[in-house]
Amino acid sequence: MGEMSPTNLEKEQKIVADASITNDAEKSDPLGTNSPVAKPIEEATFDTGMFAWLQVLGSFFLFFNSWGVINTWGAYQTYYEQNLLAGTSSSSIAWIGSVQAFLLMLIGVITGPLFDAGYFRGLLYFANFMLPFGLMMTSISTKYWHLFLAQGICCGLAAGCLFVPSVAILPQYFRQKRGLANGLAASGSSIGGVVYPIMLSELQKKVGFAWATRALGFLSFGTILISLSIMRIRFPPKEKRKLVQLSAFKEPGFCLFVASMFIGFLGFYNFLFFVQSFAIDTGIVDRNLGFYLLSMLNAGSTFGRIVPNLLADHIGPVNVLSPAVVSTAVLAFAWIGVHNVGGIITLAVLYGLCSGGFVSLPPVVMASMTPDLRDLGTRLGMLFAVTSIGILIGTPIGGAILANTNKYLGVQLFTACCLVASAGLILALRFLQSGPKLRCKT
Repeated sequence: MGEMSPTNLEKEQKIVADASITNDAEKSDPLGTNSPVAKPIEEATFDTGMFAWLQVLGSFFLFFNSWGVINTWGAYQTYYEQNLLAGTSSSSIAWIGSVQAFLLMLIGVITGPLFDAGYFRGLLYFANFMLPFGLMMTSISTKYWHLFLAQGICCGLAAGCLFVPSVAILPQYFRQKRGLANGLAASGSSIGGVVYPIMLSELQKKVGFAWATRALGFLSFGTILISLSIMRIRFPPKEKRKLVQLSAFKEPGFCLFVASMFIGFLGFYNFLFFVQSFAIDTGIVDRNLGFYLLSMLNAGSTFGRIVPNLLADHIGPVNVLSPAVVSTAVLAFAWIGVHNVGGIITLAVLYGLCSGGFVSLPPVVMASMTPDLRDLGTRLGMLFAVTSIGILIGTPIGGAILANTNKYLGVQLFTACCLVASAGLILALRFLQSGPKLRCKT
């Protein structure tokens, strides 16, 4: 047949070399996610398909039972102040709700790496036992420490096991539509914040507080079962992940973002915890209408979560988060001047609408700032752990201010100033990422 020409010989060597590279890649990357051949196929499987959108539905119910339950606390705060724990200070009662939210965020430092390690379903099984159990124990509680253990500890731990998986699984299925998917899922927390308070208020009138709370437990059990039946991890873990990635704190952008979330959430929940008490105590509304203020706020938050996340896919998550925090801070200042029924209802709806982006976009921002998405669970856990401290101490500080001044002005100023500081740090992050350019996707 004769000898190969130099050109043919080079082609033959290149084919052999390419085959060797491909085989090596398959050994080190059995899923094929880094293979040059598999990559276009992988890209084509993102953002589409019934199974991918089922993950959004499942995540919706995880949000429904994590932040949805936390967002219901304002209704419990008002009920406890006026009935079960009458005579106990607002600050002391607020500790129960703040511990709930604190644990939801704090244990992200554990649940994030557990998710990365493949224990997604184990986290959901634990939560599906602990959350209904906590609510059932709440229904038979008669003392402060009973409520602290049942509602603060049990429900807080359960919510924490639901939250990180609800945001960490979606980037495995979505890229171009990641913001939209996250917004639709995150609307579950505001829908939960509408459904749970209304259920509590209406059932309490008919069957009493105990059975109303048990009904919430049954609902949480059934909806988490839906998530368990349809949700699956797409990329199994390849290696163990650390609980903390300390190298992230060497990144200025990461530090600015974490600091912004800490300060923002230090003040943010004071509005949700005390707006009902404020409206009732100052005579703006009666008790019946007062109990619906939180549901109105969460109804506004539903649209405030979906629309900003949809925009984030097109103009960048930081570009959407910045005005969301600024507008929330402005509304917190506006709280000072509200003295009538129309004003307090409008404020509640607008606060929910504008703050929806503030509470739902951080995971999308963190995903955009994470070089390797396999580290997303760990980084989210770190972010939530720091943020949890702000949530833990923020509302008790607000309650202490209220107890020492007997007026809501101090709480209102504290809430607004924290949000203004958070907005300043977010704008600094935006400047760090894109400089003075106004039209830049970031």
